[in-house]
Amino acid sequence: MSTTFDDADYPAYTMGRAADMIGVTPAFLRSLGAAGLIEPERSLGGHRRYSRHQLQLAGRVRQLLDEGILLTAACRIVMLEDRLAAAHRRIIELGGTLTPEHDADTPTQTISMSN
Repeated sequence: MSTTFDDADYPAYTMGRAADMIGVTPAFLRSLGAAGLIEPERSLGGHRRYSRHQLQLAGRVRQLLDEGILLTAACRIVMLEDRLAAAHRRIIELGGTLTPEHDADTPTQTISMSN
């Protein structure tokens, strides 16, 4: 039996708590909403509520920003990574398998552009 606590999409965290949990400011979370990456639910009082899944996405954006990626590019990367992970979950649900070269969680070797 699943509860809302098990649901990664349940909007359990206030903006302040969410920001503290992933080490960012509330303004950073608002900027991700403005960029279209995450849209928090609203409480009856109008306060933003974030899910664990949204916080994972926000944390990944923060990581990319720390690596020097621009916000718009980081949001796009995270959005595509999230869609790919969802597609892989669906493949598994339908009885398919993923080989290491198709598994998004398996690191790939980067190609050096210098000769």
